[in-house]
Amino acid sequence: MIDRKQFGTRREALEKQLHEKLGLRGKTLATRLRRAGRLLPKRLRDEGRFLVDAERKLAHPRLATQVDEARVEKAFEALETHLKAIDAADRRRSRLIHWLAGLVFNLLILGALVLVALRWQGVI
Repeated sequence: MIDRKQFGTRREALEKQLHEKLGLRGKTLATRLRRAGRLLPKRLRDEGRFLVDAERKLAHPRLATQVDEARVEKAFEALETHLKAIDAADRRRSRLIHWLAGLVFNLLILGALVLVALRWQGVI
């Protein structure tokens, strides 16, 4: 049977990593994983759902015996390994670059429309 304190400690560490690496907020692991959406691969979303289900079962003494300890360990390891590989600073930097690229593209389109309008009016 799984030690509830150890499970709680690993759950809190996973919640902290989800917040630090992906910027996800929420009071519970279920909320953070739901907000992760497509930031996590499908296999890891399934592992997260399993952990949420295991957490729910561990809250009940009789259902706690149904939780597979090896599967829980595998799910925690998979999520932690994936989150350790994420570089939060690189994610922020690429998000800024993509935002700036979109802004520049929109300004180029605006400039082209202004030139077309001026040409149409015979100003240039």
